[in-house]
Amino acid sequence: MTEVRHNWTQEEISEIYYSPLLDLVYRAATIHRENKDYSEVQISSLISIKTGGCPEDCAYCPQAARYNTGVDVHAIMPKDEVIAAAEKAKAGGASRLCMGAAWREVRDNRDFDKVIDMVKAVNSLDMEVCCTLGMLTESQAQRLADAGLYAYNHNLDTSEDDYKRIITTRTYDERLQTLDNVRKAHISVCSGGIIGLGETDADRISMLRTLSNLPQHPESVPINALVPVKGTPLADQPRVSVWDMVRMIATTKIVMPKSVVRLSAGRTEMSTVEQAFCFMAGANSIFAGEKLLTTPNPSFSDDMAMLELLGLKPREAFKNGRPGKKVEEAVEAN
Repeated sequence: MTEVRHNWTQEEISEIYYSPLLDLVYRAATIHRENKDYSEVQISSLISIKTGGCPEDCAYCPQAARYNTGVDVHAIMPKDEVIAAAEKAKAGGASRLCMGAAWREVRDNRDFDKVIDMVKAVNSLDMEVCCTLGMLTESQAQRLADAGLYAYNHNLDTSEDDYKRIITTRTYDERLQTLDNVRKAHISVCSGGIIGLGETDADRISMLRTLSNLPQHPESVPINALVPVKGTPLADQPRVSVWDMVRMIATTKIVMPKSVVRLSAGRTEMSTVEQAFCFMAGANSIFAGEKLLTTPNPSFSDDMAMLELLGLKPREAFKNGRPGKKVEEAVEAN
């Protein structure tokens, strides 16, 4: 079995990243197939439970209040609508519901109390529950864990050096601190990044080095292709090449072999053949459903047809144990 390392250098990851594409895919696919369940794809559905009006200045985000992107601002979604969305997602084939709120950080108020109730309600539907709510304190992470939260998403987005070009309203260290707080609460960590922001290859490699050298690798690593949105500073960025996505996914699988690599935003621009290359390179998770917060995404029916064509199958919920079981024990069980 492939060794899990936490001491990767920039040079080592660069050598992997720049290796001939088919050799890179073959190496990643070989590592991927060391897992007996390599044909399983973890399917998540992402909904926006509080939309727009965010005080952050993330250059890619249509929900930032300072940009005129046409996104309507909505207060926090009622719990019954969240439950209905979860039931629809489960019927469509999703095993996990991820709830996103356009907040800079979680505040200890009535809205957070509502999120806690949502987590409990969705968990009772026999679905894994994920949240992405911005920065999180250790005590807030523990509240979510006690409510049954399975995973928490908090992406690094890009390298530490490139970060200030994309976001100035919070620091890279604050993002890492949130990941640490999530880990302390024994919640599964979901953290990756976005390519196509105008970053260099070195930035992409540096981001993977940061994630792969954490004391414990994220259980899930989303690789997003930027979806340019009119009104944001990155509206005119060109589409990312599918081969850049394949290269990133394969490199991620090699340096973090036990992590689930999620083929995330940008799939609407990819053909079935292009997505098949991503699965071959080690992707074994997708977001399904017509929207990713506010941007388009393939439908459940289209994704189920694609998985059937490729001989892949949806992964069942709680394959690595229920909330409350230490994440590190769950990973060993995989």
